[in-house]
Amino acid sequence: MTDNTLISIQDLTVLVSGILTNAGFSQPQGDAIARTIVAGERDACKSHGVYRIEGCLRTLKAEKVNPVAQPKVMQDDSAVVRVDADAGFANLAFEMGAPVVAERARKLGIATLIINDCTHFAALWPEVETMANLGLAAMAMCPSYATVAPAGGSKPLLGTNPFAFGWPRPGGTPYVFDFATSVAARGELELYRRAGKQLPEGWAVDADGNPTTDPTAALAGAMLPFGAHKGSAISTMIELLAGAMIGDFTSPEALDYLGTTTLAPRHGELIVVFDPLRMSGGRGDAAAKGEAMIEAIAGQGARLPSQRRFTARQKSQSVGIELTPAEMDELARLRDGGLAAVRD
Repeated sequence: MTDNTLISIQDLTVLVSGILTNAGFSQPQGDAIARTIVAGERDACKSHGVYRIEGCLRTLKAEKVNPVAQPKVMQDDSAVVRVDADAGFANLAFEMGAPVVAERARKLGIATLIINDCTHFAALWPEVETMANLGLAAMAMCPSYATVAPAGGSKPLLGTNPFAFGWPRPGGTPYVFDFATSVAARGELELYRRAGKQLPEGWAVDADGNPTTDPTAALAGAMLPFGAHKGSAISTMIELLAGAMIGDFTSPEALDYLGTTTLAPRHGELIVVFDPLRMSGGRGDAAAKGEAMIEAIAGQGARLPSQRRFTARQKSQSVGIELTPAEMDELARLRDGGLAAVRD
């Protein structure tokens, strides 16, 4: 017997959107943010689910995000589609830019969606999965704020700097991966702290640069990149491509702007979209070759990335999303208290 609550995807979306709009977000902003948060819960990605609501509200309370932002899509005849997020969260800006960059990629073979002046709290798999469901391959990346020490360093300089990739699979779920270039997402450290659990070794250093498994000390110090110098190099690439190159904040600049890591980071986002049909140029069937490769991997018994997510999604779509009593209490507290209920 469990005290957990089952709630439908639709009902949870309405509840989360209501919390956000009651706190001051416009309906379009609140709905787009809610869709992303609920997608995290639907797919059992707890670190990007309802846990993120209070952070969104805290960022609003600190007046570091525009709750009524009206993103503007800008395009010319080039491969670059740009969305000015108007200092709002990235979710609505992406939803507005997605069909435009998809059309551009089909015409040119490759196109980029640049989101500027946005605040970001979510995973990147929703972006690349959206493109894959349109028959397009995509890569997405963004900086964060400086919380990760470079390989060989001891002080925060890089962000968690996520990178995601999606490949369409006709008739099936797309091949999607999404990972932070740090050993774990920062939200994972906070979940360990809340649970009173120690971190795995090799995840973080304290404020003096010493290895630590204490999540509180780690949050005050720095996380480490995955794969040592390899993860550090990929993270630096993301700072250059999705920060410097698109004319937006790098992770140190984002932290300087916010002055704290308790708020959602402000920066930009880069999504590169490919049309496999145009890119192959008739030299074979890209979809068939891709499927053969993916099936060969699965045929060895290897778990495909996002397989756990898709399994969780099927369950959520069938019986609903399962929330703990603590999560339900959190939703009720934020629904009833609004910004006044946000903890410092």
